[in-house]
Amino acid sequence: MNSINAATLDYPAGGVAVANPSRLNASGVSWGAIFAGAAAAAALSLVLLMLGVGLGLSAVSPWARDGIGATTLGVSTIVWITFTQLVASGMGGYLAGRLRSRWIAVHTDEVYFRDTAHGFLAWAIASLATAALLTSVIGSVISGGVQAGATVAGGAVAAAATGITANADQKSAASSYDATPSGYFIDTLFRRVPGAPAGSTTVSADINSNATGGEVTRIFMNTLRTGALSAEDTRYVGQLVAQRTGLTQREAEKRVADTYARMQQNLRDIETAAKEAADKARKASAYAALWLFISLLVGAFVASLAATIGGRQRDA
Repeated sequence: MNSINAATLDYPAGGVAVANPSRLNASGVSWGAIFAGAAAAAALSLVLLMLGVGLGLSAVSPWARDGIGATTLGVSTIVWITFTQLVASGMGGYLAGRLRSRWIAVHTDEVYFRDTAHGFLAWAIASLATAALLTSVIGSVISGGVQAGATVAGGAVAAAATGITANADQKSAASSYDATPSGYFIDTLFRRVPGAPAGSTTVSADINSNATGGEVTRIFMNTLRTGALSAEDTRYVGQLVAQRTGLTQREAEKRVADTYARMQQNLRDIETAAKEAADKARKASAYAALWLFISLLVGAFVASLAATIGGRQRDA
């Protein structure tokens, strides 16, 4: 046990020194010092995070081959978050240890434990305060990959279908189908072959308008759900193609089948790309969460260590 120093003694009128029980039984937790350290750590964390955001945005550019890449940005973000935890947690822990009340007649090991606890509590309160201030940011980091995976991967085909069938309303088909992803395929379907004879002069005016393209798009989209173009639909669309392009019925039906297969492949490519993007987002969010966990653990350790240093200097 440590010896009792003069600060713990009272000298009554008789001149005999006696121990002061109120000082010997001081609380083992100095909440004032803990909250002071936590406030300093939270404020410093916020300042450093804002500085990191500013530096990161200034280094990123939307122009190709200009600014840092995604990998460099990710690594620099991890490094900066870890640095922020080291500095802020160290400052908060040191203040919690340096400002706490002095414990009298307490064993050295107990003093060390209490200082460590003060630093850890200061770090915990600062982390909770920072999380409360930055709820939206932390939530986006943790759930960004999950939401991207569920939305992008699960709705890849639906998104493509929405783009292709944007002209489902027959009244707007004449003006909208060219802007859909299927517009190119429909154009190639009705493309005339150089040197081919002209189509029939009795063809309805709709064949020479976008309304025909809208009708073919709806036929294709309806069969994309089943995965096969029926013989009846192939024959009907082939007739429209033959009338407009001058191809024979057999050649027109072959072109219809080939174009339909290309559209299916295009949809599969879109779905694959969406799933790959969702998987990358999921992995990025997982890595971010893991590194955030590691940086928080490092911050807790540094805060506890800094509190013991501050406590020793306080008692020196």
